Amino acid sequence: MTSKPTPARKTARHLILATLLTAALPGWSAVDIKGAHFNDTYQLANQSLLLNGAGVRVKIIVDVYAAGLYVPHKEHDATALLGQPGAKSLQIVLLRDLTGEDFADAMVKGFRKNNSDNDIAKFQPKIDELHSLMLGFGTVKKGTTIRIDHAPGAGTRVLVEGVQKGSDLAGEDFYNALLRIWLGGSPVDSELKEALLGGK
Repeated sequence: MTSKPTPARKTARHLILATLLTAALPGWSAVDIKGAHFNDTYQLANQSLLLNGAGVRVKIIVDVYAAGLYVPHKEHDATALLGQPGAKSLQIVLLRDLTGEDFADAMVKGFRKNNSDNDIAKFQPKIDELHSLMLGFGTVKKGTTIRIDHAPGAGTRVLVEGVQKGSDLAGEDFYNALLRIWLGGSPVDSELKEALLGGK
């Protein structure tokens, strides 16, 4: 015997249908995840970047942060995406309070898991500089937005709530090595990697 849909189920179905229809509209790609908003575009170094994908970093069962990746051209393959020249940006919105030490240690661990020994040795001074910069964050509250940008000709820069922390770190190769933390062969979160690549 088939049960009649309850009003709550009807409402849920309507919401899902509305979401799918909205997502199908041309040019629509802005995303809201766990209260974190990701615009469909981001302006950096006189380039208009597109939101490639967004998702949540989950540690065990805890939502740690939402992240969105902005690139010049949408791409579902990690290698091809990392090979794109030009500006790129990773936007992180905290879903819980974290410390600078949490960031710094996770960054180093993820970098080492996804880059060769040669790359680790090559980039060690920049890793150390970024590690020190992140330690200086102190306690970062839930809802804070952190961006890790690559601006061509300038390098990697970290912004907390729009304010740059530390100096630019030169080299697109270093930025791509950093992105491997999320997009490499041993990403920090495999489901987040898939989401950042547009769910493909």
